[in-house]
Amino acid sequence: MPRFFTDKPADNIITVTGSDAAHMGYSLRMKIGDPVTFCHSGTDYFCRIESMTGSEVVCRVESSGQSRSEPTVSVTLYQAFPKQDKLDYIVQKTTELGITRIVPFISARCVSRPEGRSAEKKLERLRRIAEEAAKQSGRGMIPEIAPLTDMRRAVVDMKNCGVKLFCYENGGRRLSEVSLPESGSIGVMIGSEGGFERAEADMAEAAGAVRIWLGERILRCETCPVAVTAILMNLTGNM
Repeated sequence: MPRFFTDKPADNIITVTGSDAAHMGYSLRMKIGDPVTFCHSGTDYFCRIESMTGSEVVCRVESSGQSRSEPTVSVTLYQAFPKQDKLDYIVQKTTELGITRIVPFISARCVSRPEGRSAEKKLERLRRIAEEAAKQSGRGMIPEIAPLTDMRRAVVDMKNCGVKLFCYENGGRRLSEVSLPESGSIGVMIGSEGGFERAEADMAEAAGAVRIWLGERILRCETCPVAVTAILMNLTGNM
């Protein structure tokens, strides 16, 4: 059944316009009476099409329920901004794996440091990638892509997470050795190509983050967040 993202329904009616309406009518060739699923903040709304024109599709909600595709843990990825289009890949793959929120930030060793309109354009692109990946993977929500920030603010933000993890190339605990909740929130901070400076690791640890280590092999900065997200989903029973 086709899935789309929407705002919360009003009076059990969902009205679709724009590109989604065109996609339903022209690409999918949907008709009045066809079933369709809409998702909002982890809830699935099971609907049928009541009317449609070339620019608008009106659907009635028949039932709703919690999305079975959403994990029981809320994982926020704090990702130091990498070079080129590596963050595109990170957003796409971690969305497929079940990430809830991504906070890009600038650390001391970041080479790419977008500012102003350039930064906003990159974030707009990342949000489109997250939406497309969420649709493709059957997610019940689109992960939030937070505004670009600096490391100090990212560390402060991570204090709100129940479990705080800091990936550090100079050693730490294995993920299997960390006590992880089956529900609740987890924050994990990962560096860019050059990793982190010692002072940054100390800052994160002072904020309550547990240093974690992924073994003797050096993972690329775009590989690490995908691996960590998959491991977290597995250890919390979501994979």
